[in-house]
Amino acid sequence: MLQSKTRWKVNEYNQINTNLLVNELQVTPLVAFLLVNRGLTTIESAREFLEPDSLEFHDPYLLDQMDVAIERILKAIDNKERILVFGDYDADGVSSTTVMMTALKEKGANVDFYIPNRFTEGYGPNETAFRWAKSEGFSLIITVDTGISALREAEVAKEIGIDLIITDHHEVGPELPVATAIIHPKKPNSLYPFKELAGVGVAFKVAHALRGEVPDDLLDVAVIGTIADLVPLHGENRLLAKKGIRALQNTNRPGLKALLKKAKIDSKEISEETVGFAIGPRINAVGRLQSADPAVDLLMTNDPEEATYIADEIDEMNKERQQLVNQMTQEAIKEVEENYPPTSNSVLVIAKEGWNSGVIGIVASRLVDRFYRPTIVLSIDSEKGLAKGSARSIQGFNLYESLSTCRDILPHFGGHPMAAGMTLKVDDVNDLRNRLNVIANEVLTSEDFQPITAVDAICGIQDISIESILEMNKLAPFGMGNPKPIVQINDVSVNTIRRIGANQSHLKIVLQDDPNTLDGVGFGLGHTCEGISPLSKVSVIGELSINEWNNSRKPQIMLQDIAVNEWQLFDIRGMRDFASYLEKIRDDKLQLIAFSQTTIEKLRLTNHRSTVVLSIEEAIKLQLESKHVVLLDLPDEAEWIKALFGTSFPTRIYTLFFHEQNHFFSTIPTREHFKWFYAFLAKKGPFDMNRYAHDLAKYRGWSRETVDFMSQVFFELDFVKIDKGFITLSNQAKKRDLTESRTYQLKASRIELEKQLLYSSYQQLKYWFDSLNKGSHLLEEALS
Repeated sequence: MLQSKTRWKVNEYNQINTNLLVNELQVTPLVAFLLVNRGLTTIESAREFLEPDSLEFHDPYLLDQMDVAIERILKAIDNKERILVFGDYDADGVSSTTVMMTALKEKGANVDFYIPNRFTEGYGPNETAFRWAKSEGFSLIITVDTGISALREAEVAKEIGIDLIITDHHEVGPELPVATAIIHPKKPNSLYPFKELAGVGVAFKVAHALRGEVPDDLLDVAVIGTIADLVPLHGENRLLAKKGIRALQNTNRPGLKALLKKAKIDSKEISEETVGFAIGPRINAVGRLQSADPAVDLLMTNDPEEATYIADEIDEMNKERQQLVNQMTQEAIKEVEENYPPTSNSVLVIAKEGWNSGVIGIVASRLVDRFYRPTIVLSIDSEKGLAKGSARSIQGFNLYESLSTCRDILPHFGGHPMAAGMTLKVDDVNDLRNRLNVIANEVLTSEDFQPITAVDAICGIQDISIESILEMNKLAPFGMGNPKPIVQINDVSVNTIRRIGANQSHLKIVLQDDPNTLDGVGFGLGHTCEGISPLSKVSVIGELSINEWNNSRKPQIMLQDIAVNEWQLFDIRGMRDFASYLEKIRDDKLQLIAFSQTTIEKLRLTNHRSTVVLSIEEAIKLQLESKHVVLLDLPDEAEWIKALFGTSFPTRIYTLFFHEQNHFFSTIPTREHFKWFYAFLAKKGPFDMNRYAHDLAKYRGWSRETVDFMSQVFFELDFVKIDKGFITLSNQAKKRDLTESRTYQLKASRIELEKQLLYSSYQQLKYWFDSLNKGSHLLEEALS
């Protein structure tokens, strides 16, 4: 058995709705099934999803107070007032700032931007920045991707005579800031048809209203924040993403072209993954390590030379960010394991002085991946007595709601159900940890702490083709709310399997279900190679793609997880370097079993935890269910192994069967041999075994072991007496069969055991253990 990393949850199959879409839209059952599982159960909603280009953007004036905001902006432009765009330092904030700045400049506005420094100012508007803006002559501040929680700062703006327009998309608190206008799709009583816009999506709507038409030239920027901020890619976001990716493929922005070149990305290959894994992280890296201003400069510059310079600088910062994240992640893991173990902490809240607050969100995500607990990572500023942090959650635990109950110790926080940021006093960190754990213990069950992978469909290898994958890709762009489809393939054979990569940490596998095969690659799954035995049937989940290489196109599956749902036999008979192999398979389920203490010594395993079974009674007592059992040697009789697995059967059996003497190849003497030896003893009288047994064996063409064996059989049957090495016939011998001798029985049994277990084929050995497994189940049922 090979345990999967996560629980695979297959989405329920709705045959009626699926058939409806197949018939009306002329799509494959797989695509129809995927549409239904995304909540698109009507012909109209499914058609709009498949053909987003046929839709139009909503009227921006449906957003509450958009008319008020535009009126005030146009007044500022007409009066040549100084306007300040106040943004955020992540990819959504940077793209939002770029969109708003571009739209205002087109209208001739006297505008500049301000993004707070993550390290000196923290997230969102702040009083110092607003007072600076006033001193610089700004009379209108427009926030983008921030501001909905800035109650105090809005009061300051009013106090010092600056008009404030807030555009944001983060969760709305119980009280709204006092502002000239608040543009937010989730405002109470909002009538806007789509609620899930990113910050850049809201800025895009303002640009739409300002221009009086859809600003198509801003789509290549709007798509960055929309995808990077992980908002659901349906509705208007899907339209933004679909058109935005197309715009990005044809962008003329020197900054984006330079960044794509630095990332070695061909414009023809740009997809949502380009934004999520290449553009977004690089833009985010700037604000994580310093001021985010260069990222805005990159997106807004018209100078190719300047763009190249900034792109180089940003790429170097991204490399630095990666190193920093790896280092901090290791420190954070150590902090959790030593001080806040997941076994006693439903929510992980860890803090340390000196941690870079710019990357703690990434570290929090890494900890969630490792421990699967809601996690808050805090960076401590001992001089100010403050802790600044980022939080990431798991399914079933609403971060924003939970943190909202702690407002009295969280003077500044905001975010979403799955992610949040906050600042609090260092003295309140323990209180926050305790409160959140109380909440988690009330709302989360033990099952909630087991990661789940949602599987879209179960299919066979025969169902996977170039055509079916191309059909599936009609659902792109993929992202939040529209994840890339994950398929499950059950119980197929392994044609070939091997480790790949510089560190041998990845897996290359060819799955087979005659006559069909499917290539698979599993990043980070190299360790599973040793957990899959020959002839085992594997089940896998992953994303389907088309591998194009050397003018050839083949379907492949990018594995996310792999499992074997049956017990496995690993045949390591004859292995010489068992010690090295032991290091590869070592885990907390491993159970080494020997039937002789000398085996432990000869294999040099005295430093390993091993069990020596010296009787059938001891074998029966061992509970081996879910264990990975290594049979180091052979017992004298098969009954010992049958007793070992009689009531509990392991998930893996490794058969080493170390031995020094081959009984199978040393035949049992025939009755004629015994007859001749008996007659010899009768004729010669007392026979000195110590002096002459070797000569006798040589004379007869036997081995010394054969002479010793027959002597012991005669002795057990009372045919002879042995005294100080001299063997003589017994005067009181009774007629008995040779098979009554225990030594004779053990020899015969050992030969048969070696035939069955030591010199059988893999298939024969597997079949032998399978029969024991069936017996184990029958006995378990009988006992229960």
